[in-house]
Amino acid sequence: MESDLWIFFLIGFCAQIIDGALGMAYGVTATTFLISFGTPPAVASASVHLAEVFTTGASGASHLLLKNVDRRLFRQLAVAGAGGAIVGAYFLTTLPVRPVRVLVAAYLAVMGCLILFKATRRNLQARPVQRLQTGILGLLGGFFDALGGGGWGPIVTSSLVARGQSPRLAIGSANLAEFFVAASASCTFLLTIGLGYWQAVLGLVAGGVFAAPLGAWLCRWLPVRVLMYLVGGLICLLSLRALAHVFLLPP
Repeated sequence: MESDLWIFFLIGFCAQIIDGALGMAYGVTATTFLISFGTPPAVASASVHLAEVFTTGASGASHLLLKNVDRRLFRQLAVAGAGGAIVGAYFLTTLPVRPVRVLVAAYLAVMGCLILFKATRRNLQARPVQRLQTGILGLLGGFFDALGGGGWGPIVTSSLVARGQSPRLAIGSANLAEFFVAASASCTFLLTIGLGYWQAVLGLVAGGVFAAPLGAWLCRWLPVRVLMYLVGGLICLLSLRALAHVFLLPP
């Protein structure tokens, strides 16, 4: 039991370092690890999102203190993302486990490929991000984040940066808004499947909160391209492992 807590702690620590530095991949990284070792998708997503209530709160506060947040952008993302998360979490709990394992593992593999793709791109010419576009982006990001246990950063942060938003403000604003996404998804999961996964949550929270200030600091100083390659590659490999595990199991 104690060794499991340390494993969850290390997963939470590493995932939060990556998320704080890149503005993405906490949920994708943690959920991919959990699912690759046989955790049901709804339980994995619920564990990660409940942990993210604490980790994103700590990370968002760190970014706020370091002035990495655009308040208008944050408000638009938080409202739309929370709505999308509620729908995605409810949808996930109503589906049979086996098809959801395939769907979520495939989705996470796509997220890993998206991170790899973003790592190959040069900075684009700055373009203004419209309010309606931000709302739709937040809605889709929240839905798929709850459905797959992660993806807010790869969908939202990377899209904002691609459209010309300052990387520092995109990461900080999306991290702070993610607190409301995680809280909305967690409330939905608690109402639908209850709380029987406290050990995973405790380990993820402890590791993530411990790493949050370091991740926010690294956001300012760390060259991220190589790290993005490593994270994207790892997520793809673990997702393929999870898919192989599902198809090798008896129906």
